Amino acid sequence: MDLQLIWYLLIGVLLAGYAVLDGYDLGVGALYPFVTRNDREKAALRSAIGPVWDGNEVWLITGAGALFAAFPFVYATVFSGFYLAIMLLLFSLIFRAVSIEYRGKDPRWRRFWDIVFSVSSTLAALLLGVAVGNIVRGVPLTPEGEFDGTLLTLLHPYNLLVGVLTLVLFAVHGAAWGVLRTEGALQLRLARVRSRGALVFAALFLATTAATFFAAPDRVDGVFGSVIGWAALAVVLGGVAFPFLRRDSERASFLASAASVLGLVGLWAVGNYPNLVPALNNPDLSLTTATSSSDLTLKVMLVIALIGVPIVLTYTVLVHWVFSGKVEAETEGEGY
Repeated sequence: MDLQLIWYLLIGVLLAGYAVLDGYDLGVGALYPFVTRNDREKAALRSAIGPVWDGNEVWLITGAGALFAAFPFVYATVFSGFYLAIMLLLFSLIFRAVSIEYRGKDPRWRRFWDIVFSVSSTLAALLLGVAVGNIVRGVPLTPEGEFDGTLLTLLHPYNLLVGVLTLVLFAVHGAAWGVLRTEGALQLRLARVRSRGALVFAALFLATTAATFFAAPDRVDGVFGSVIGWAALAVVLGGVAFPFLRRDSERASFLASAASVLGLVGLWAVGNYPNLVPALNNPDLSLTTATSSSDLTLKVMLVIALIGVPIVLTYTVLVHWVFSGKVEAETEGEGY
């Protein structure tokens, strides 16, 4: 296995970890105003993600750092060409964090911060999906490897469809997390959202797959021409179907939704390889794993990654274990 492939897989693992972990708390934020009926339920839902939401975002930072280390040319193209979209994403994540921390400071502002929390979570999930859609469909690149488009170029209908698909998947994932962490009427509403949302996701997944045949047929060939691609597809569909087969298992249902997220990331990785940024205007201009750092750099950074990634993983597991179980928030002062 060459170093470029190892780093492609490592970055995929980091992004998959982010999608699974931050996916459920973005989903919780998107659902927040629609499934809660009073301040106690709002506090309970915030408490369900309170101890872990900021740690979950570490995986995104780590993934971006790994991309910079292994494929700096790709990093430069993406972060300069997608500048406005990335700034929108960053502002969404920033305002989401601010809303969580400041909501309890002044009762007069609670409703405002609730709206900010939900809107920013929804926008972040949507933008992440739009970014995935652009990497699947491809973007126009110059011979120098620079992005040759505008913000509107990134908002192609296919990319928006992938964005909506991602938002719905995160909402289902967030509902599954809420079912695992809450009780009573709130848990029942979240369970209904999880089941109905899974059906919506299945329909959107079929529509997106059909659209991909026209928007990026090479990606479809990469999935259906690979055993790993078929396995990832089975994981996505199995994860969606599981809650209907085992309605009584809260933990297994959450793990099934996490498997769907992992499967979707796997489909993306298998379908795109070896492309990192496909060129829409000319496939020969695509940025692939060949545009990597030197072998020496990849080797040194791999040693650092083999030390750092297990530390992040251990921290994540420990935090989720310490704060596992049902949450209670009797008053507005409790919870995040």
